Amino acid sequence: MSKTKTHFGFQQIDSDDKREKVREVFDNVVEGYDLMNDLMSLGVHRIWKRVAAEMSEIRPDSYFLDLAGGTGDMISLMAPRLNHEGSAILSDINEKMLVTGRDKLIDSGINNFLAVQLDAQLIPFKQDSFDVISIAFGLRNVTDKKKALNSILYCLKPGGKLIVLEFSKPTNEIIREIYDFYSFEIIPKLGELVLSSEESYRYLAESIRMHPTQDELKELFENCGFENCNYENLTNGVVAIHTGTKPREP
Repeated sequence: MSKTKTHFGFQQIDSDDKREKVREVFDNVVEGYDLMNDLMSLGVHRIWKRVAAEMSEIRPDSYFLDLAGGTGDMISLMAPRLNHEGSAILSDINEKMLVTGRDKLIDSGINNFLAVQLDAQLIPFKQDSFDVISIAFGLRNVTDKKKALNSILYCLKPGGKLIVLEFSKPTNEIIREIYDFYSFEIIPKLGELVLSSEESYRYLAESIRMHPTQDELKELFENCGFENCNYENLTNGVVAIHTGTKPREP
């Protein structure tokens, strides 16, 4: 029986191999991950994440799960909004990223969260567990996005909200051309200069290009059963924030 294929950047690979390849990418960049995010976006990624946090409409008593949470930026914005009745979970499939994020949050004085290593395609929590689930700059690395969205939908409470912040397709043709040049020519060289890891950041650029457009991702949300699906373009569509809610009635 032939194996299912998926893309790893521009490469076609066996689906079973993608998880390991993505792990290698993030193992290579974990120590300078935050610095590279600041350099690549000129710090604007922090504004994008703040906008996503505001759009989550998280309440003090919310149960919140951050998938592909990396070095903990979304938890740092959301956990302080929770009271003793709420709960926050930082999660990532990559152990090194998860440990780095956990330690960074604790060092910054944030300790009202749990850290759990998990695969977004197979979230190991009960049905109807969370009020809000977020995934910032991680969905494009997931092998089977539909499987992940179905798993998220299962774990959300009825009326619960999914927030996906992800690189997207610029709406202006001139900006798109500049962005492509920056992504493919500048970012990999920056990755080599800062982290001696040009290939990891070439994968980043390629994974952005292969990710669904805004309308394609919205349609995928809807096909998986989310309602009130929408997206908000930021920085002329360089990134987009997608939202959807779990229906209150089956």
